[in-house]
Amino acid sequence: MNKAFKSLLLAGGLGLLVAGCENMNFSQPVDKMPFAGPGSTRYAAQLWSALVSAQLAGPGAVNGTPYKGQPPHGAILDTVDTTLTVNGHSGPVIIKRNFGGPGVSKQAVAQNPAKYLKAVTVMYKREKGYDPVDKDWFWAKFKPNGALHTNPKGMKLAGRVAKGKPAGCIACHKGAPGGDFVFNHDRYAGG
Repeated sequence: MNKAFKSLLLAGGLGLLVAGCENMNFSQPVDKMPFAGPGSTRYAAQLWSALVSAQLAGPGAVNGTPYKGQPPHGAILDTVDTTLTVNGHSGPVIIKRNFGGPGVSKQAVAQNPAKYLKAVTVMYKREKGYDPVDKDWFWAKFKPNGALHTNPKGMKLAGRVAKGKPAGCIACHKGAPGGDFVFNHDRYAGG
């Protein structure tokens, strides 16, 4: 085969690979990496949309009672624990609104939550088999506008965030009592 024909075959093969990837369903748990790949990023957008529709995030979010927080989440927090449906799957969701900045206090956040909101961190229990070792939790750290936060290396914080790393969402929450990755209660310890 001549060199031009080999180049043409290679280019055609790459075209088929790209076309095949465009037709893949990345909303399924295909990202095995410790930070967001295309499937986790897409799923995070669907999760945010469901949160906004349920008034759990975004401009119309119903606010809870602010309380004193601690790192890494924020000086003042507001936590909601409920059930949410994303793409036809219903599962527990824990939404932690993280507040900070000059003048932040429980009273200041209660009066004007949007002024102090820095992040919305979410744990969503996906379908069985998503990540059985880590109890099938999907993790995401959103900016107040729904965009994903990134770590210092620019990796989007969604999916199996920092899986296998010594620090991060999974490493911290593995230490939760009851083995369910939740610190506030043990309701999900059986599943």
